Amino acid sequence: MDAQIKVSKVSGNQIFHLSNSKVSYILGVEDHNVLAHYYFGKKVNDYSGSLKYPRLDRSFSPNFSDATDRNYSLNTLPQEFPSFGAGDFREPAISVQQTNGSMITNFEYQSYQITDGKDASPELPSTHADQSEAKTLTITMVDKIAQITVNLAYTIFSDSASVVRSSQIINSGTTDIDIKKIDSMNIDFPKNDYQLLQLPGRYAEERQVVVEDINPGTKVLDSKRSSSGHMQSPFFGLVSPNVTEDSGTAYGFNLIYSGSHKSTIQKDPFEQVRVQMGINDFNFSWKLRPQESFQSPEVMMSFSDRGLNQLSHAFHHLILNHVMTSQFAKKPRPILINNWEATYMDFDEAKLEKIVKKSAQLDIELFVLDDGWFGHRNDDNSSLGDWYVNKEKLPHGLTSISDLTHQLGMKFGLWFEPEMVSKDSDLYRAHPDWAIHTPNRQLSVSRDQYVLDFGRPEVREHIFKQMCEILDSTTIDYVKWDMNRNITELYNLNLPADQQGEASHRYILGVYDFMAKITARYPNILFEGCSGGGGRFDAGMLYYMPQYWVSDNTDAVERVKIQYGTSIIYPPVAMGAHVSKIPNPNTGRSIDINFRSLVANSADTGYELDPLTLSDDEVKTVIQENQWYKANRELIQFGDFYRLINPFKNNQGSWMFVSPDKSKAVVMYFNILNQPAYPLTVLKLQGLDPKAKYEVNGSLAVSGDELMNIGFYPMPQPKHDFESMKFELKKI
Repeated sequence: MDAQIKVSKVSGNQIFHLSNSKVSYILGVEDHNVLAHYYFGKKVNDYSGSLKYPRLDRSFSPNFSDATDRNYSLNTLPQEFPSFGAGDFREPAISVQQTNGSMITNFEYQSYQITDGKDASPELPSTHADQSEAKTLTITMVDKIAQITVNLAYTIFSDSASVVRSSQIINSGTTDIDIKKIDSMNIDFPKNDYQLLQLPGRYAEERQVVVEDINPGTKVLDSKRSSSGHMQSPFFGLVSPNVTEDSGTAYGFNLIYSGSHKSTIQKDPFEQVRVQMGINDFNFSWKLRPQESFQSPEVMMSFSDRGLNQLSHAFHHLILNHVMTSQFAKKPRPILINNWEATYMDFDEAKLEKIVKKSAQLDIELFVLDDGWFGHRNDDNSSLGDWYVNKEKLPHGLTSISDLTHQLGMKFGLWFEPEMVSKDSDLYRAHPDWAIHTPNRQLSVSRDQYVLDFGRPEVREHIFKQMCEILDSTTIDYVKWDMNRNITELYNLNLPADQQGEASHRYILGVYDFMAKITARYPNILFEGCSGGGGRFDAGMLYYMPQYWVSDNTDAVERVKIQYGTSIIYPPVAMGAHVSKIPNPNTGRSIDINFRSLVANSADTGYELDPLTLSDDEVKTVIQENQWYKANRELIQFGDFYRLINPFKNNQGSWMFVSPDKSKAVVMYFNILNQPAYPLTVLKLQGLDPKAKYEVNGSLAVSGDELMNIGFYPMPQPKHDFESMKFELKKI
């Protein structure tokens, strides 16, 4: 087993050294039982104690009560899980209000435990590994005065340049306490020149890549939406200046959580950088009664000393092998067609049957019936929460269209939005109190819908029963789970006034509970998540649903950027990407079907168009592309993914897929706009066998080291805007 945890005494201090063949994580116990952070980075075989924090007299940095000098302070020491009020004025990782009103805590190291493997959390999505794949260190910290215990968990995996951290707080006393903040992890880095990499966005422009300097002070990246959100992904990185895809140092931190989150990056007066991640403490509190515990979400922390591609490989591998739980995680995903852009909600059986029959002729494998099949839904003003078939549109129910789809050799999928309710619905008329609202306040409307309080068991049970009746009524192979608004007027009617700070987290725990039950009951259904596109694309969702709709923006040029940014964290097999109709509904652009197909074929491919409107030439192209995709599906969905040209910095974008044995590769190149004096572009490949010869597009034989070091130069002059190229490589 490659994963190791060594425990030793170095210079009188207890040292814990987690390592595998790729990374080391080192922490230890300093004077006064302070848990200190020493190192996270490239593997070191042994730690001899070379990193010694200087004992210096720092003005206005308090010392311990029994100090005999002024050279040791919590305010300057790099820590693993700092609290506030006992001498550290930086951001705390934990804040607890005690019976006497005090917020001061001071946690001291007490003990440790090492276990083989990694168990999944009972109520939160989390990593998992058997006893041969990982080792877990649990360190117990105690505040004896407040009678509070904190367990810090660290898991090192055999097969990933990653460490996973989380925290658990236990009320060891005899009176209630209120948790005001509990982060999942804290790391204090010594002075460095790292920059901040983040993935902000907005609706239809998710996960845009932004790199910026880290200046003195505190930078917060967060969501207060009770959702991970379009606007801020629960991820950030620390990268060396001028980091590229294949060079430079990169750390990545990714929260396995789908609710309100917060990441803090703080540069202190001594240029140390403290980073934290966890549940957003804004409007959060949690009453913890005696002997009760509270578990934080996990953070995946990955490291690379060879640029962003290597960092992505660590995340991709961890998510695919140790986060996803679906039986479909490592199974090829089908080519689908969704009727949304073809019909929107204006359809009947006859129209759907024509689309299904045409789709079968195009070598498509799955037909998905989107919004509009239920209640009396003809627009987005009604019927959410009424999950029964609209017999005016579908007089024979879902069975007729499902049976036809299966008879033609395809699978059948269905759209739901379980967490939402329309004001114009039977459910809302019967249970208006089930919509999240604050008593005596008006309820905001977004997209003419409200949010059901999934923090309440009775609400979940009702929707679960409705969904099961539909899923049991006919053969359904795929479910698209949508979520199209965020929570306002947050309140939980089942909670007393002094526990309303729990409402947001209880909501997302309820969503997780629902997803766990529905996916367990229907293990043979492939679930895909969606939230106005990629508005809740996070590792928490991927734990239950092994793929997610990347964005409602189906414009292929925009998708080059969106998929590029998404791929920094998530593998292509987790991304839904479809060929859209033209002119595109988001941008009005008309883009060649070859370009649109190549972008979609970079992930879990599909179609968002009316197949009946395709020209004869487009039909031929679609059939050819689908046959090509099937022949290369394993490579694209499960091969090693490399980004080659950054579309955020260039007029081009490029990426490639390499088989694990390096015998095959596919390179995709996208030129956005043509230019009168076209710059000469070099395309250097990655991940090939440098000693092997590769056949390129069935003819030219080139060595792997030439393709990686010299590359294709120059790339052909494009003839028009939105031109794409594909290169297939086979080892000779």
